[in-house]
Amino acid sequence: MKLMRKAALLMAAVPAIVLITPVGSASAHGYVSSPASRSAQCARGDISVDLCGQAKYEPQSAEGPKGLRNCSGGNKDFGPLDNDGLPWKVTNTGQTLSLTWTFTARHATRDYEYFIGGTRVGYVAGNNQQPNNPTTHTINLGGFSGRQKLFAIWNIGDTVNAFYSCIDLNINGGGTTPPPTTTTTTPPPTTTTSSTTTPPPAGGTWAANTSYATGQTVTYGGSTYRCRQAHTSLTGWEPPNVAALWEKI
Repeated sequence: MKLMRKAALLMAAVPAIVLITPVGSASAHGYVSSPASRSAQCARGDISVDLCGQAKYEPQSAEGPKGLRNCSGGNKDFGPLDNDGLPWKVTNTGQTLSLTWTFTARHATRDYEYFIGGTRVGYVAGNNQQPNNPTTHTINLGGFSGRQKLFAIWNIGDTVNAFYSCIDLNINGGGTTPPPTTTTTTPPPTTTTSSTTTPPPAGGTWAANTSYATGQTVTYGGSTYRCRQAHTSLTGWEPPNVAALWEKI
């Protein structure tokens, strides 16, 4: 009787063990599959598994808080995606680019954002709806050329997180990239309003966050510069640093 009682107790414990045993990552969720993002390249074996980390097995799971500008979502398991020194394949493109997202879980979507550096070059509303699988967007890359890293961001509608993909591009087969003439710092629409900025008179001192017209002159560091193309200035775009925007006279 004692043996039978012990056997019955052991059998009763088995379901409890099964219920609490972890089954691994549920793996969610989405990534840019075409043109091949860094995650997609890892998944299809273009990059060594030893270099890719978890992206080799879960290209769709580079997830992190909204608002980041990286490829891993700040997730250390996907950290290799942030390494610009790996032999990522580069896609040649013109001034427009079509991107396709592949989803393993179709979350309600706030929106999609596309950035080069700090400039948003694309925005697609999600309307808190589940996306089709796959989903393709076409964005305008005007103002950029040469080797660029495009950040593709899928912002989820009902969580604080987003999913991140990076695509390495060669735009128009060009070389050095001129600074953009506009920058996006607000929610949609994607263009920056300059209604609060006023062009300074000729001979004024250069300042950040100011609108400049073609031909306008400013002083900076004891020298005078003439504006080559209209733009709204940013910190880091001081006249000596951006020959595409300023000509020393």
